[in-house]
Amino acid sequence: MNPFFHLITRDGRVWPGYRRNHKGSVPPQSPRKACLRRGRPVGNPCPICRDRNLLVDFGNVKLLDQFICPHSGVIFHPIHTGICMKQHKRLSQAIAQAQDRGLLWLQVPFVPVPEEDFSNQHAAVGKTPPAPALREPGQAWYPWYEWQQPPAAEVARMHRLYRGFLKEDYPDTPPSPSGK
Repeated sequence: MNPFFHLITRDGRVWPGYRRNHKGSVPPQSPRKACLRRGRPVGNPCPICRDRNLLVDFGNVKLLDQFICPHSGVIFHPIHTGICMKQHKRLSQAIAQAQDRGLLWLQVPFVPVPEEDFSNQHAAVGKTPPAPALREPGQAWYPWYEWQQPPAAEVARMHRLYRGFLKEDYPDTPPSPSGK
């Protein structure tokens, strides 16, 4: 790391003191693509482009760690840090390489699993009825699976609605389970 690094940074980070110049009172909502236009630097380059001594590399762990949220392990957005998209892409690639090689921790937040969500001690879970083989033969496993005669008024209404489509010899009783 450059010995002047600590002199030019605030709070040990590169980007907190950076402010991008812009027209008007509303800051731009998207980062610039690059700090070079036609080979020349723009008026106010990003924190990484303005210092030639900062090297974006997977081995420069102190620099890479500044652009990672310590709580969630997510890379800060370029709007938040003020870097250009070109440097953000290089940082993202370097952070991924450093994590692959074990130089940076792959931080996954610990979320405890609430045990009450997976318990079966609530009203929605009941006892399963015994299997059909253990009950009387010919009965359904659940009572709502058994055939029930519809109300006579509903049968008459359906006969009126579908009179032209129904067969004359259609029985009012359900077919037998054996299919005969």
